[in-house]
Amino acid sequence: MTILDDIQKTISPEIKQLNKCMADTLATPNEMMNEIVNNYLKTKGKQIRPILVILSARLFGGVTDKTIAAAASIEMLHNASLIHDDVVDDTDVRRNRPTINAIWDNHIAVLVGDFFVSSSLRQAIATGDLRVIDTISRLGCTLSLGEIDQIDKARGHDLDEESYLGIIGDKTASLFVACVEMGGYSVNASDADIERLGRFARLFGLCFQIKDDIFDYFEDTRIGKPTGNDLREGKVTLPLLYALSRTDLPEHDEMRRLACGDSLDTGQINTLIDFAKRAGGIDYAYRRMEELREEAVEIISGFPESETRTTFIDLFDYVIARKA
Repeated sequence: MTILDDIQKTISPEIKQLNKCMADTLATPNEMMNEIVNNYLKTKGKQIRPILVILSARLFGGVTDKTIAAAASIEMLHNASLIHDDVVDDTDVRRNRPTINAIWDNHIAVLVGDFFVSSSLRQAIATGDLRVIDTISRLGCTLSLGEIDQIDKARGHDLDEESYLGIIGDKTASLFVACVEMGGYSVNASDADIERLGRFARLFGLCFQIKDDIFDYFEDTRIGKPTGNDLREGKVTLPLLYALSRTDLPEHDEMRRLACGDSLDTGQINTLIDFAKRAGGIDYAYRRMEELREEAVEIISGFPESETRTTFIDLFDYVIARKA
């Protein structure tokens, strides 16, 4: 049992409602689409994003039908982004199952991803709250721009931590901020409380992505992507960024030139990964996560003491400790 398993148990009725809502929304008269969607939904992932929507509503009073619709909306948009990412990255396996593009083809996968986007908007509209609709529509723009910014920075070999944090703030943390905003809107929480919880969610999202990036430096079949995949795509993440900032190391100039190269081969990628580890990049990334946690705990502690408030901290701890 993990921390996440315990959290899911405490909100199991709401999770059941969420999954039923998504299944009903994604049902169509088209047998082919139903087969693809039903097969895809057999593995639902961790569902951390809708869990945050539900926990936010709980923190501010209680879960409503509007909360469930908002949670379904954001989870379907997230899944749409994963389906499209699998096409872009030519990924064959996700969550230990073949991807839609691997089973069918890229054409079908893009259409299914588009269907998830439209279904997400339907559930946002079902809340009847323009703030929820605005949040989900702005989120789609932010996620796309975050990805474009990352590609642009990779091509320009922009190697500094501030740029990195800005990118993951847009491409990852913005989604978690939207989760708590939508949860708060669903129960009419105050703007001040939603803004405060949004600051917690941003730190949570940064931490989530840093941990994801650490996985890229180690071989583990549970992660579902090859070691060094980020570098293969031209993305330099926090452990290597820290290593490259260490001008005191004799191999600094050589490693920086290598990191700025295009189309790195496997040997070069392994060299950079080994350098990041030797230079303390992994340890530094863990220290940064702990700093983010401390700041986040200070923010969440401003809310009245409750089981839900504790659960937010537990979820943060899960993200740092998770193995996949």
